Amino acid sequence: MNNKGNQGLARVIKGNQGYKKLVVWRNACELRMFIYKLTKNFSRQEFKRTSQMNDSAMSVKQNIQEGYARRSLAEYIHFLSIAQGSLSELLGDLEDCYVDGLISESDFNYGEKLIGRTDYLFMRLIQSLKRKKEQ
Repeated sequence: MNNKGNQGLARVIKGNQGYKKLVVWRNACELRMFIYKLTKNFSRQEFKRTSQMNDSAMSVKQNIQEGYARRSLAEYIHFLSIAQGSLSELLGDLEDCYVDGLISESDFNYGEKLIGRTDYLFMRLIQSLKRKKEQ
């Protein structure tokens, strides 16, 4: 990630919205920037794939934010589940890009690790919210 991306993310994180304190949201931001950088050099023939991957990466981040703004835990959990679905879709796209020779093994490994970490954080947050909802 270039320095400008790091500075931009640091500036955005300084906001006082509660979701910005979530590690899963920060991971989603890192993932979005990684995917944008990764797809930036895809050929024009890969426009649809590029658009799909960028949209999925953005959806992960945006659904965390939208869910956080909802009035009930059930709605929040629902939006987190949508985000987790977009994350799964993104993993499939990343795997296809590797198999199709569009990305290097190191980019694939980094992306897979970042997606796995983010998925784990989603699972833990959703479990925590479900316990809170039951209380």
